[in-house]
Amino acid sequence: MEDTRLKIGIEGLDDILNGGLPSGHLYLLEGEPGTGKTTIALQFLMEGAKTGESALYVTLSESKQELHSVAESHGWTLDGIEIFELLPEENSLGIERQYTVFHPAEVELADTTRAILDRVEHCQARRVVVDSLSELRMLAQEPIRYRRQLLALKQYFSGKRCTVVLLDDRTSTQDDLQLHSVVHGVISLENLPREYGIKRRRMQITKLRASAFREGYHDYSIKRGGVHIYPRLVAAEHNPGFSSELVTSQVPELDALFGGGIHRGTSTLVTGPAGSGKSTICAKYAVEAARRGEAVSVYLFDEGLRTYLSRLNSLGMDPEKHLQSGMLTVEQIDPAELSPGEFVARVRNSVSSRHSRVVVIDSLNGFMNSMPGERYLPIQLHELISYMNQQGVVTLLVFAQHGLLADQLMSVVDVSYLADAVLLLRYFEANAALKWAVSVVKNRSGNHEKSVRELIFNGGIKLGKPLTAFRGMISGTPETVGSHPGQTYPEDGN
Repeated sequence: MEDTRLKIGIEGLDDILNGGLPSGHLYLLEGEPGTGKTTIALQFLMEGAKTGESALYVTLSESKQELHSVAESHGWTLDGIEIFELLPEENSLGIERQYTVFHPAEVELADTTRAILDRVEHCQARRVVVDSLSELRMLAQEPIRYRRQLLALKQYFSGKRCTVVLLDDRTSTQDDLQLHSVVHGVISLENLPREYGIKRRRMQITKLRASAFREGYHDYSIKRGGVHIYPRLVAAEHNPGFSSELVTSQVPELDALFGGGIHRGTSTLVTGPAGSGKSTICAKYAVEAARRGEAVSVYLFDEGLRTYLSRLNSLGMDPEKHLQSGMLTVEQIDPAELSPGEFVARVRNSVSSRHSRVVVIDSLNGFMNSMPGERYLPIQLHELISYMNQQGVVTLLVFAQHGLLADQLMSVVDVSYLADAVLLLRYFEANAALKWAVSVVKNRSGNHEKSVRELIFNGGIKLGKPLTAFRGMISGTPETVGSHPGQTYPEDGN
């Protein structure tokens, strides 16, 4: 018979655990100080209290007042949770005690264990947290005695309808693998320093006997309201289901470059030097989708929100009405305050909950450069794009290019790995003026126009005829064709 699952009360963690912890077992929640163990433990007990289960928090390190302070910082109350303190006498001075207090220096480990078990029996607890094992380890003094007491705890709880979470702050001088062998499951929390910005927090399930779970590291954050865990996205878990169609920009020549428009369920990389119109073209597709009544999400890593909206207004796109209707959302991302997992979770939520049909990430440079220590960032990005493709989302990725296509673009992101189509923008000079050129160099989903056209910004977006007067445009070093180049290139681009 399959174990009943107990929800922890943290949506992401319950998802990773396929519904929660199998009930009636002993678990270890380990992590260095500051990783959020106490917060997770309180959420576990509050979830039980909410469903009418008896919940007990046994603390050997923090006082009852400190636990209530943690709860208040998150806007919680600990109603329905019994707190049993086993603190040194000097830490309890001045506090009205309605509980038993033991001095760890004056009692044996067996007496402390007996006090815990008596309180469990007294309140008929179904969920128990013991905080923390470092105190029991010090009382035991010897590893063999410590292990025997843990085995005794495990044997006692095995006959009870009680689920126990043991907290460990990893203050032991060596890895306590014997503890891992005793418990039914292990949840490990980590703090990873970053050179700039907030800590990178991640967790993993290192063990869960006879039960499937989502392996690997998962980012999490601690905010007011508790711990938020962002499960690692696995695109293969999400089945595709959408109708194939073309998404247009209402600029006929631009759509013609893609063979009529961008195919739904594909990703397009829009690349070129700074100021060549990459963000503007992506914004055009986004605004037109919002005008058709489709939800659109834009994530800005480089440009300020006010500047972005002002530029769209100057080109006649009028984003304000779509922002007010809720069809268009534009979010300015501060990567110093965000982990990769949280960003992926935000985008995923916009697709699953808000049903976004077009997503713009502007830009990949900002995304990659803001998290330089993340070795597997491209893999996470690929999983995110694959997920959105399967959900029928049109994904537009902006990439600012420096140098030649082969030199710079391929060294930073693998085009064939990330994008189904590539729209390339270039500067060129004609008639003593700086102009822009645009072409589609790849379209995995169908045929595309092979020509290079002029891109014109004049109160809007339009494209000129193919630039037959030049060669070498794709390489970034164009040359004129013919003996009278000034006559072969019309001034108006038509």
